[in-house]
Amino acid sequence: MTELGNRLKEERLAKGLSLEDLQSITKIQKRYLIGIEEGNYSSMPGNFYVRAFVKQYAEALQLNPEEIFETYKNEIPATHNEDLPEKLSRVKTRKTVTEGSSKIFDIIPKVLIGVFIIGAAGLLYFFFVNNVGDKANDQVNEENEPVKFVRSENLDKADETEKENTKENEEEEKNDEQKTVEENPVVETPKQELTAVQNSGKNSIYDLKNADKFVVKLVSTGNTWVSVKNGSGISKFNGMLSNTGTQSTEVDLAGESKAVIVVGNAVGTEIYVNDQKLEYAIAPADQVVQNITIQYVPKNE
Repeated sequence: MTELGNRLKEERLAKGLSLEDLQSITKIQKRYLIGIEEGNYSSMPGNFYVRAFVKQYAEALQLNPEEIFETYKNEIPATHNEDLPEKLSRVKTRKTVTEGSSKIFDIIPKVLIGVFIIGAAGLLYFFFVNNVGDKANDQVNEENEPVKFVRSENLDKADETEKENTKENEEEEKNDEQKTVEENPVVETPKQELTAVQNSGKNSIYDLKNADKFVVKLVSTGNTWVSVKNGSGISKFNGMLSNTGTQSTEVDLAGESKAVIVVGNAVGTEIYVNDQKLEYAIAPADQVVQNITIQYVPKNE
């Protein structure tokens, strides 16, 4: 076993994670995880995959991958394609410059033709305005006379009557609304209650009452692994949350009476139940891995 394998295995055991747990978190096959811990890379597809698997393993344990690669660089095989992106970049730059120059030379003749057409159109317009425009304007001014509009007195009276009727209707509607409010007083809906009723070790239980729905939202403020199951043990979500990847997930538990949430990093995980933030009954700094059970009591019970 290598020093890198020893360190990773010790960190995994310290967090109380089995190889099966780590397989669920990283989606890396168990035999590859064993190979990393034993320093046996021969079973893996290649050096690129070795480095990728080591990086995922370290991130799942909340270790800094860059520090791991630097500390154990003599144990981790290196790849030989690091200069490829730079070469491709140079080729792409030359190609872009060549294509850009070619497009400019293609556009120049079209611009010259456009300038010629615009100039010819300007000359024709100037000739037309000076020789035809003045005569046409004189003829139009002679034939057209201003039109006068006279407002009928009956129309004014009709407008006043309509305004008075509108005002009376608005006052009646306002009085009806006031009567309705007085006859039907507003009944305040009880606020949602999310209460911690029991906690022991890394386990805590909450009661959810006066809620119209049962929706759990998990938000990551760091790298964390979370799992959500219903009361029958059926998984609703299982995976990693992070600031650089999937930061949050929302699970609708409509029709369920219980939710069991496993948090791999309580310090970096916020839990919301129907948009109400859950306050940890056990301090996250004291217990990083926590099991949280929420018991939902519908309103009609």
